[in-house]
Amino acid sequence: MKLNQNFKNIKESYLFAEVADRTGAYAKLNPDKKILKLGIGDVTLPLAPAVIEALHGAVEDMSKSETFRGYGPYEGYEFLRESIQGYYRARGVQLGLDEIFVSDGAKSDLGNILDIFSKDNVILVPDPVYPVYVDTNEMAGRKVLFSNATEENGFLPMPDYKVKADVIYICSPNNPTGAAYNKAQLKEWVDYANKLGAVILYDAAYECFISDDSLARSIFEVDGAKSCAIEFCSFSKTAGFTGTRCGYTVVPKTLISDGMNANKMWLRRQATKFNGVPYIVQKGAAAVFTERGQREIHKNLDYYRRNAKLIADCMDRLGIKYTGGKNSPYIWLKCPRGMKSWEFFDYLLKGAQVVGTPGAGFGENGEGFFRLTAFGSEEVTKEAVARIEKLLTE
Repeated sequence: MKLNQNFKNIKESYLFAEVADRTGAYAKLNPDKKILKLGIGDVTLPLAPAVIEALHGAVEDMSKSETFRGYGPYEGYEFLRESIQGYYRARGVQLGLDEIFVSDGAKSDLGNILDIFSKDNVILVPDPVYPVYVDTNEMAGRKVLFSNATEENGFLPMPDYKVKADVIYICSPNNPTGAAYNKAQLKEWVDYANKLGAVILYDAAYECFISDDSLARSIFEVDGAKSCAIEFCSFSKTAGFTGTRCGYTVVPKTLISDGMNANKMWLRRQATKFNGVPYIVQKGAAAVFTERGQREIHKNLDYYRRNAKLIADCMDRLGIKYTGGKNSPYIWLKCPRGMKSWEFFDYLLKGAQVVGTPGAGFGENGEGFFRLTAFGSEEVTKEAVARIEKLLTE
């Protein structure tokens, strides 16, 4: 037996596992300290009432022979895909139902989509970056190149025609930096991908936080994207489904390479390796797109936006540079006093008992930066902000 030797090329510890280990070790030594966590991007508000009612209704359906559901369609039930289709249509994007695939979350599909691509493809990802993009490709032995996201370019790298890539990852609004591309900038990426014959894997997990009309909430708002892009989205941040698990992936039928159709390939892959998202969960997800559901989830999103503003306002008072905080639930700050990322992590944990995420864990260009999230409770966010401000003004 031979095991996959490519696992030697990835870090032994996943970034957030390292954060948890360090936090746990400190808590064990200091049981009297109250630790406030603004690190991992997990939501804290419960599911919207409209979603809860739909979940309960679906459970009732499963209790009766006439409404019981067994295996569902590999691409998702039509009632949910029609709701997603309507959500895009409201933003001027026309999609076919057979271009929409329901998933158990964007993270899963961002890794699984690689099944339809050759291992010989060259991968281009921004640095800093969500670690899953890099790790899943290195597990398969692909060559990974990096586009530099820096303070100088606002953490929004643009295409370099000297770099030849086959698969390009874009996350906007970005995790971890909170930076977001406008439509003109995305058009440059689309033109670059089409010229190279490359594909863009567009992570739109945080699109619901965009409030600026100049920013795209979907790459398919950009002309030419349907011939070069696949889009991934999630209900995790949109509607609090982090523990419920549901998302969707859009694979245009016009995405064709070497005589092969990516849409048909993805359906075939799903039919082979995926049995679909549970009926109950899909009924809850469909409720998100109802008039009542939209009203309720936007109330929750506003709650997190207020938390983001609390953190951003604190950075402004302290004179600390940052990106995000608007159009994003993340605040990506420059570590004060020239500290390194993990140095600032320990300083904040020990001095204020506040946990964030070291930027160095997202790539070389993340060194010297730090991520805080707005997904905590309002109470925790206010207390954490007060502690941070007190620590950094002493």
